[in-house]
Amino acid sequence: MKTIIAKPLNAKDFAPFGDVLDMPKEPGRVYFQDSLGNLRPHAAASLSTVYKEPSPAMPFEVSMLERHEFSSQSFMPAEVKSWMIVVAPHDAQGKPDLERVQAFLADDTQGITYKPNTWHHGLTVFDAPGKFNIFMWRDNSSGDEEFFSIEPFVVTQA
Repeated sequence: MKTIIAKPLNAKDFAPFGDVLDMPKEPGRVYFQDSLGNLRPHAAASLSTVYKEPSPAMPFEVSMLERHEFSSQSFMPAEVKSWMIVVAPHDAQGKPDLERVQAFLADDTQGITYKPNTWHHGLTVFDAPGKFNIFMWRDNSSGDEEFFSIEPFVVTQA
């Protein structure tokens, strides 16, 4: 089974898939609207919260990816210790390119925004339960999300 080494989340390596939303380290407000994308003018803004139980420790097996073809999707931690992001670009047929899949580990000071149409694994937390705020656009159609079964691979740490 293929093994992917997760690396610390950083803006440069994550840029093809979206933006890293770092919490400010000094007083003031930081805006992230440039990373948001809605490709369906009739879709409504959707703000939600989620509570996730921790997943088993690494190595972690991934067998499904998802995408939101017409909407960016932002995750801002409200309470979390560590969490994992798995992303893949598209192959020539528009499916996940598993030869170029990447995994990142984030901490409680880092959020992310996936660009519209970005293949990614579902929200995964380690060590303790996690709480997140999620922002995207939805129109309650099948275009809101797509799930795709893949040949399993394992994510581990260096």
